[in-house]
Amino acid sequence: MADLKEENKVSGVFGGVEFESQEQAIENAGTIRNENLPVKRGFWSSFKAFWLQDIDWNKEIRVELTPYQQKVEDEINEFLHQEITWGKIRDFLFQDVTFGKKQQPKQD
Repeated sequence: MADLKEENKVSGVFGGVEFESQEQAIENAGTIRNENLPVKRGFWSSFKAFWLQDIDWNKEIRVELTPYQQKVEDEINEFLHQEITWGKIRDFLFQDVTFGKKQQPKQD
């Protein structure tokens, strides 16, 4: 029997418990692991497996777009990379703004 200060590790047994006699092992047989049983994976174990997977950062990532997605991406790039001039800023800031319906001038 081991002292409390000593650590005896045993493989193949849950918790690493070691028994001196076979009778004690039969009484505590519920602690022995059987790794052949099917396991139903829960949400969190699937989540952790996905988010904590090893990633090769040097591997090339290829993205293929549909023609519509390519068109939208081109329009976004055109908008983001347009030339900004003082004239465009002035026209935007001093444009006519109307709220509600625009009233037609009365004709006599």
